[in-house]
Amino acid sequence: MIDFICKIIDDLVGGFSRNVSVDTMVTIYFYLVFIEFPRYYLLETTLVLWRKLNYRKYIRQKKEAREKLFIENPLITILAPGKNEGRHIFNLVRSLREQTYRNYEVIIVDDGSDDDTPTICRDLEKAGYIDRYVRADVRGGKASAANFGLQFANGKYVIHLDADSSLDRDAIEKILIPFYYDDNIKAVGGVVKVRNPRDSICTSMQALEYLKTIQVGRMVTNQLGILHIISGAFGAFDRQALLHVGGWDIGPGLDGDLTQKFRKAKFRVYFAEDAICMTSVPVKWSALFRQRQRWSKSLVRFRLRKHADLFRPHRHFSFSNMISNLEGILYDFVFNYVWFFYIVILIMEHPDRIAEIFIIGYLIRIIFNFVAFGVIMLVTERPREEKWLIKFVPLSTFYTGYFLRFARLVAHTKEIFFFSSYKDSWNPRKTSEIAQAEGI
Repeated sequence: MIDFICKIIDDLVGGFSRNVSVDTMVTIYFYLVFIEFPRYYLLETTLVLWRKLNYRKYIRQKKEAREKLFIENPLITILAPGKNEGRHIFNLVRSLREQTYRNYEVIIVDDGSDDDTPTICRDLEKAGYIDRYVRADVRGGKASAANFGLQFANGKYVIHLDADSSLDRDAIEKILIPFYYDDNIKAVGGVVKVRNPRDSICTSMQALEYLKTIQVGRMVTNQLGILHIISGAFGAFDRQALLHVGGWDIGPGLDGDLTQKFRKAKFRVYFAEDAICMTSVPVKWSALFRQRQRWSKSLVRFRLRKHADLFRPHRHFSFSNMISNLEGILYDFVFNYVWFFYIVILIMEHPDRIAEIFIIGYLIRIIFNFVAFGVIMLVTERPREEKWLIKFVPLSTFYTGYFLRFARLVAHTKEIFFFSSYKDSWNPRKTSEIAQAEGI
């Protein structure tokens, strides 16, 4: 397949290059060569291979930390807030009962559900599947629900889960192990994978994306010391440290916000690349577009506004924190607008050859994406189950390069000029008004 693509590229480039100078070629493909390739292909491939070559060191470190974990055997609080999630709760608690780590309590927080969640959760509580079910009669939003549940937590560590998630049998154990690498590690993120990848092309593309951006991408940023997000679907926190930073703040991207709060408090954050959580993702493109708009607004609201002090020398400043924030802002925000103007300029300057330019760029990206898929297969713990996703690699340029990029552009523009995240129905209006007034 790759040889065939290379032949097509060679034929196209051969004809194209005879009529275009080297300087023009560099100008045409500068975004691919100087922005995308170094960060998303070269860096990730290099660091994954380096880690594979040094895997014995990590195995030894993990073994020693695991022994410390089971010797101490601390109580863990598993916290799952949500609204109208009753149909998912049983699958969640069933996956918890199969865990290799057993010393935990389960707290389910009902954020004003108007379905049968109360009946289901009270039955599960009576049956001993849930240690505590607490309910807020008036919806306050996910941050409010999580903070409400935190009041009842007794564990040394708190694991925050989405109510519609389920875990691999050893996921709890593996997300706790990094706390025993370093006493200053106070927050650990797990891997989130797609549970319904075969439901539609939309979910298949998300499954491929999650493997690339979460399991591989966060492993790389973790190695560099610039991990900037612990997923709200599966994150573990030292309870005292969580209380120290004030818990969760209201917002559309409270997981990234909380991660920055931990970094600013001088705590280390870590990524457990083998602690696996499965979650369901949107089946329809329209629902996915709305979800990504919400996620993208959080970058402007939190990283550019609330946590802008990470770029100023003061008590929260550190070089790694600055780079962590800057990396996300550059690649998810600034370069999005650069890409938009880059495409406009290409069309204006080469209107007669634009189709040829896009085809060549697309075919080059296919080769890069097949290499990236090979890197995924080196990292994932279940390559046999996930190798079928290779057939969606040719579509990944359209998905990540156009669909997701357009969603981010729209969301960022709306948030910059209209502060639209405060009007998002994902949070109750009252809590958003309070958050806006307080500047959070």
